[in-house]
Amino acid sequence: MAFKKFAVRSLIGATMTVGALFVSPTFAAKDVTFAVSLALETLDPYNTNSTLNQAAGKAYYEGLYEFDKDLKMQPKLATEYSVSPDGLQYTFKLRPGVKFHDGTDFNADAVKATIDRVSNPENKLARYTQFNRVAKTEVVDPLTVRITLKEPFSAFINAMAHPSAMMISPTALAKYGKDIGMNPVGTGPFKLLEWKPAEYLRVTKFDGYWQKGLPKIDTLTFRFVTDNNTRAAVMQTGEAQFAYPIPYEQIGVLGKNDKLTVVDDKTSIMARYVSMNTRVKPFDDPRVRQAINYAINKQALAKVAYAGFATPIDGVVPQGVDFAHKIGAWPYDPKKAKELLAQAGYPNGFETTLWSAYNDGTSVKAVQFLQQQLNQVGIKASIEVLEPGQRVQRVNQVKSPDDAKVRLYYAGWSSSTGEADWALRPLLTTPAQPPVMNNTAYYSNPKVDAAVMKALTTSNRDEKAGLYKEAQEVIWKDAPWAFLITANNVSVRSKNLSGVYVQPDTSFWYGDIDLK
Repeated sequence: MAFKKFAVRSLIGATMTVGALFVSPTFAAKDVTFAVSLALETLDPYNTNSTLNQAAGKAYYEGLYEFDKDLKMQPKLATEYSVSPDGLQYTFKLRPGVKFHDGTDFNADAVKATIDRVSNPENKLARYTQFNRVAKTEVVDPLTVRITLKEPFSAFINAMAHPSAMMISPTALAKYGKDIGMNPVGTGPFKLLEWKPAEYLRVTKFDGYWQKGLPKIDTLTFRFVTDNNTRAAVMQTGEAQFAYPIPYEQIGVLGKNDKLTVVDDKTSIMARYVSMNTRVKPFDDPRVRQAINYAINKQALAKVAYAGFATPIDGVVPQGVDFAHKIGAWPYDPKKAKELLAQAGYPNGFETTLWSAYNDGTSVKAVQFLQQQLNQVGIKASIEVLEPGQRVQRVNQVKSPDDAKVRLYYAGWSSSTGEADWALRPLLTTPAQPPVMNNTAYYSNPKVDAAVMKALTTSNRDEKAGLYKEAQEVIWKDAPWAFLITANNVSVRSKNLSGVYVQPDTSFWYGDIDLK
């Protein structure tokens, strides 16, 4: 078995803080604060589907592999790997001399403890679907671990590079159990200092970090700032050194501040959509779902909610994700929408609810616009903007489809593995209905299920592309979602801050963060 070798890149995690500490009478500490739009649900990377939670996790946790700022896979705690000819066994060589924050050695035992935990369905972790093909994890020697799969899984290495696939101290797992979500212990460049769930997460430099010279800053704080205007204001005042997302309508103002740099990145793979509960009337009728797609002016949505810094989606999977199939955006045609509603038996429309998965200012603007658009074709939708805890309880943790109260649901998702599998399987296959994953449309089509699952078992790229194309075309026609936009990743940072990037999946890479 030939080992695949990668050039090892330095990488670290970091993120913010406020105020000026002094480590000596002469040298001021380097404290960085990130202003972000959402509070964190948990610090357990395996029990959240939140991109922001996993972005913060890069400060104190590391995986065997990672995605760099351009979403290219790089080695981290592993140095190389090999795959058996049948595609079932992955053998990893581990980096020597690495320790967890609690002094525990990072080795094959630690990898086994971590993977055993997430691959055990009894633990009911949110990322179980990502690892449910793991049959067993074996220690070959202290620096070699072998993971055997139940069936071939062509996206497995991508899954191991995902920011949820972090290595946790086995000592900490034994000590904290289910409370590991409040007590993260990893190998990352920072360790937990303080977490106030409604306010901020602060981490501090880990002096025992294996990459010498890193991190270059002393503390990093993720400050939770829901209000768009306040998030912009803390950048103007210097209370924060990095902010994402920023209010699109204030991009021009922020750009005029000579102490700030605005970065407009158009490589986003974050899809914004409205899922429709296909199990209940009227959304069980594809004509109703198609009507809703026709009823929404995506260009106007991009202008109203995103100040033009967004593009209508032209396929189920955004361009930039491997195996994305470009179809062409649903046209805005309210007349066609009304015709379809009448054919479905709703000539006067109907009443329903529209929930937003997010409570930031831009999302509020988006759902208000959607409400107005639907009203124009006779659909009267009452809006509710969910807090993170409400979202988890009322959407993600619903035990049975029969108990689901969700109807229209504004949300977003990025394929953080960089491959179409993670844009389709967690959202649009039958086994991914809550509480397993995020199929909030409760969509079920055997053709889609079969194509997605077969694509995972083949290493033939052409065959895989054909299967993913088939799945995406069926989904587009079935319209379990209203396919909306991808918004540009626009962020702002202080000019004296470097080494911080928004990745295409809207996560953060801050492996070389520094403050001059």
